[in-house]
Amino acid sequence: MLLDASLSAATAALTLGLLVSIMLPQPASCTTRHYTFNIVQHNVTRLCKTKIIVSVNGKFPGPRITAREGDRVLVKVVNNVTNNVSIHWHGIRQLNSGWADGPAYVTQCPIQTGQSYTYNFTITGQRGTLFWHAHISWLRATLYGPIIIFPRRNETYPFKKPHKEVPIIFGEWWNADPEAVINQSLQTGGGPNVSDAYTINGLPGPLYNCSSNDTFRLRVKPGKTYLLRLINAAMNDELFFSIANHTVTIVEADAVYVKPFATSVVVITPGQTTNVLLKTKPHYPHATFLMAARPYATGQGTFDNSTVAGFLEYEEQSDHLHNKTKTLFKPTLPAIGDTGFVANFTQKLRSLNNPKYTLATVPQTVDKHFFFSVGLGSSPCPQNTSCQGPNGTKFSAAVNNISFVLPETAMLQAHFFQNSSGVYTTDFPTNPPNPFNYTGTPPNNTVVSNGTRVVALPFNSSVELVLQDTSILGAESHPLHLHGFNFFIVSEGFGNYDPTNDPAKFNLVDPVERNTVGVPSGGWVAIRFQADNPGVWFMHCHFEVHTSWGLRMAWIVHDGPLATQKLPPPPTDLPRC
Repeated sequence: MLLDASLSAATAALTLGLLVSIMLPQPASCTTRHYTFNIVQHNVTRLCKTKIIVSVNGKFPGPRITAREGDRVLVKVVNNVTNNVSIHWHGIRQLNSGWADGPAYVTQCPIQTGQSYTYNFTITGQRGTLFWHAHISWLRATLYGPIIIFPRRNETYPFKKPHKEVPIIFGEWWNADPEAVINQSLQTGGGPNVSDAYTINGLPGPLYNCSSNDTFRLRVKPGKTYLLRLINAAMNDELFFSIANHTVTIVEADAVYVKPFATSVVVITPGQTTNVLLKTKPHYPHATFLMAARPYATGQGTFDNSTVAGFLEYEEQSDHLHNKTKTLFKPTLPAIGDTGFVANFTQKLRSLNNPKYTLATVPQTVDKHFFFSVGLGSSPCPQNTSCQGPNGTKFSAAVNNISFVLPETAMLQAHFFQNSSGVYTTDFPTNPPNPFNYTGTPPNNTVVSNGTRVVALPFNSSVELVLQDTSILGAESHPLHLHGFNFFIVSEGFGNYDPTNDPAKFNLVDPVERNTVGVPSGGWVAIRFQADNPGVWFMHCHFEVHTSWGLRMAWIVHDGPLATQKLPPPPTDLPRC
């Protein structure tokens, strides 16, 4: 269902539901924030169907975490459902708190039924918008929520304080059980069923059948500036987002301030956050404006080709005007496969390059160079089994042709206690084992290898990593997320990376700093980071289906010489496998 679908339901929806104006509460003055996350089941009705979902505290989306830079955060997670659970605090650096990072079987064993675990971390040098989500199987389809980090007291934004701040979190909705969807896909080897709708703050909006009542509405005043905290928590789709007849100013990406620039369309991949300033019109327009998001996709696989929408509405000066018919404006979004627009958008992102607002600097020299190919592949179908993947195989995904296999115990524990035998090996290749024309004609052999292999890094080594998309089974963008670090995106391009000529184009002055990057479809991206955080750190595609197929790996950063540069012992309540 596209954006230009019938708007009769949308127009009718203008008179339905309570208009909502959301303002984030300012956190209290204390420096330790306590939260309890009860993992429970409850009924939710969307698209006129009621289903049981796994949630936090019976909320969908889940509760927001608010804190200030420098605060300590304690979140006790109590598992009251039959699923194993773990929670990841996406984008939090977790300096010296790797035990709180959350990916199941990487930094912890999952929290089992009837058990609990308290995540304990301090927010160091970060402020802005991040989010939390489940990090096991496909539970993050319903287990997610915002993390709002305010500046320290008496510190300000690098822009004028907004009138209000509004979190807008994009997600996906399945009428089926998402766990059943991915389990069926892994068994058959084929692609999983797509979601039934996208959502804004858990609501599909008026462009879906039987969903006019479930529409996000933002009520604003004229001549005011609003900070919209955009979060893409969708499972498998990058998104274009726009508000009809309005432009926004980008001021932050992944909780790092950027040089402001205006745009009518925002591109945001799963795992990314973007703060934008919306300045409303100076006078009351007798109109309502559709805000809408739909996918950016270039792969050959199936995806949810639909549009989620909400309403931006101006408060009326007097009540008698409220019931008059209003004009409804809709935005124009790029074509679904508009890679050129995406490239132009991402190249505008630049670091604020102001020491007041950042602790990190771009590594000017590099100790460790890596070149990773990322993309799809296949695995042989088991004997006496029929598979629905390419040419009767199973879909797989890989980094440097290795489809990562999660171990049965937590890697961080094995690393800390120096007991990695049978858990992982440290021989992950620094380059693809068999170089080829990555964006040209695909090789005949698409089979990937399997293993639990990692890269080990000395403490504080500077790292340069080039991520190269491949055309095997179709070129497409891959949103790669690195746990435990921010990184600088020093360059990107299309085609095959040229190690001789492309480094001359690197931006080592003001590259954008992020925790999730979209590897361009049919192209490459180069990032740099400082390995200053000891522990085991996951890196994976934030398309959940690709992660499930194995497009993931892990880095081990060894301890440094000082006590503050060593991973502390595990907490006493760390879950056991």
